Amino acid sequence: MKRLCWILICLFLIGGMSSMGACSNDQKVILGGLMPREINGWVAREKDELYDPETIFDYINGAGEVYRSYNFKQLLARRFSKEGQPDLVADLFEMTSSRDAFGVFTHDLEGDDAGVGRGSTYKGGLLSFWKGRFFVSLYAEEETEEAKKALFALSQKVASSIEEEGEKPDIVSFLPEEARVRKGVHYFHNHLILNYHFYVSDENILLLNQETEAALGTYREKNEKLYLLLVRYPEKSKTSQAYQSFTKVYMPDAKEAGIVQTEDEKWTASRVKDDILVIVFNAPSADFAKRMIEHVLKRID
Repeated sequence: MKRLCWILICLFLIGGMSSMGACSNDQKVILGGLMPREINGWVAREKDELYDPETIFDYINGAGEVYRSYNFKQLLARRFSKEGQPDLVADLFEMTSSRDAFGVFTHDLEGDDAGVGRGSTYKGGLLSFWKGRFFVSLYAEEETEEAKKALFALSQKVASSIEEEGEKPDIVSFLPEEARVRKGVHYFHNHLILNYHFYVSDENILLLNQETEAALGTYREKNEKLYLLLVRYPEKSKTSQAYQSFTKVYMPDAKEAGIVQTEDEKWTASRVKDDILVIVFNAPSADFAKRMIEHVLKRID
């Protein structure tokens, strides 16, 4: 299950994000109303379970930190049973914004497009999608053809119950599509989430926190992978501080400001545009890195 796959990274994630408080019965009714109690013969016979940022560890253990890093408010869990078939588990997360619903969806993009919501994946009995400020994870404890059909039917029911559509974070639109790897976009706040997708440093040298938003794109050039990172800070002064921190630690031997060849003979380049820090990692040449930076700066304009 996807949430179990996240546990390794979550063991390193730092807590301390503010609690949203205990969830009320009214909140339970609102979330529960977005999900049917019966689908294709599967029936929700047990009581729903409701969790907030503090109690989520009772349900997901270490992986709760991933959801907390995306500012989730509450989670409703519902289990469906059908005689002779595996149980279905439905997790409905309400985030504080559609940006974070999109972000937590992008944390794990393995699988095929399920054709539901604003973005979705299906793999091995796990169907996930986002729509509006909600992230939805539907899981069959054993993948059977009948269970798979029920998961898809359930996903359509839940998606149609969510009236809001939600928009992707605008910083994602600055990532060029040309040469970008399919499903190669991740949105996040936490520097340890960044390290999960592309390792930069054990230390938070980019000064990332819950007030910053970052988009990481994966690209391919001549069978080589490179990465484009955009970070928006709440103030231009914070952007400058982050740039200085990054260049001091990551490229202390740079012969030219903002660009350096690393030990693996690849190139890293960085620039600042208003409140956004732009970094290219693993470029095949200095010229390529510079061209990519300039291309992104024009998109930001």
